[in-house]
Amino acid sequence: MPDRVGTLPSLTDLNTHPHVRFNPLRGEWIQVSPHRTARPWQGQVEHSGDVDPPTYDPGCYLCPGNGRAGGKRTPDYATTFVFDNDFPALLPSTPAFERREGLLVGRAEPGICRVVCFSPRHDLTISRMDRDALRGVVDVWVQEARALGARREINYVQIFENRGAAMGASNPHPHGQIWATASVPNEPSREQQAFDAHRASNGTCLLCEYLAVELSLAERGVCENGSFVALVPFWGVWPFETLVLSRRHVTDLESMTDGERNDLADLLKRLTTRYDNLFETPFPYSMGFHQRPADGAAHDEWHLHAHFFPPLLRSATVRKFMVGFEMLGTPQRDLTPEDSAARLRALGEDHYRDRRSP
Repeated sequence: MPDRVGTLPSLTDLNTHPHVRFNPLRGEWIQVSPHRTARPWQGQVEHSGDVDPPTYDPGCYLCPGNGRAGGKRTPDYATTFVFDNDFPALLPSTPAFERREGLLVGRAEPGICRVVCFSPRHDLTISRMDRDALRGVVDVWVQEARALGARREINYVQIFENRGAAMGASNPHPHGQIWATASVPNEPSREQQAFDAHRASNGTCLLCEYLAVELSLAERGVCENGSFVALVPFWGVWPFETLVLSRRHVTDLESMTDGERNDLADLLKRLTTRYDNLFETPFPYSMGFHQRPADGAAHDEWHLHAHFFPPLLRSATVRKFMVGFEMLGTPQRDLTPEDSAARLRALGEDHYRDRRSP
């Protein structure tokens, strides 16, 4: 944990001078260099990709009725559709083994990989779906988390979405993935340690306490409703990174009430619409939920949340790269979290494509 060296510097100091910020979820520091936003850019420029896709693509293996790369055929589905990944990274039939030779340690990792098609329409994304349809996606996430987490060999269920080619999405059809693993992955495991340590030393939930601070300061909030808050975390690394937090102390998706499921769908639509409106382009990101492990323990120390990691920095064509000092030293950002939050907060929630003239 960071040493206590007095009160937090003023926003003027934080938005003017190089400094470091502590991330209590990961137990690490990040470097913030706000003076570097004025530097010229002569690096790689991405294509914006802002082309209206068709509602149905005969060449898309995730569109209803089409053949998939693995030889199976996608059914003519009308709502959210889930299936086992044809090319999974993990296999449930992996035999048990372990090998140790000093520092060389390897062991079997069985698991299950599922694909979630959010909508039969090829042209829709979370930002473009209506709230009723998004509520259906939330319900599927809950159902899958419950079913996979109940399996004896599974100890964690990771729900995520890679949106856009810039984030490695192999297909533009609106979809996400679920990987259910025998081990708790690195990032949730690190957060588990942070939750445990904070409760042991303070007797409180780390993210409940953090959310209360953010709500009192009102400096990094983006949007909110009765059940969820989206904000740019004080320690965010990516330029427009956001953290979605449940207001109520909820440990997992299954524990949400009916109203909270509606509010989660509402917040996800509003947040992703703001992302698209920022540079008027389909905004790429990796998004995922972190929730308690599925090992049978109550894990009341956990607090349900979602991370959004978008790579775009200055425009629809200039992205942030994690290289050099970021890979070998400490993660670093130029645009401060407060600036990012203010820009996202100032945007409207009517999608830019709906504002276009016919």
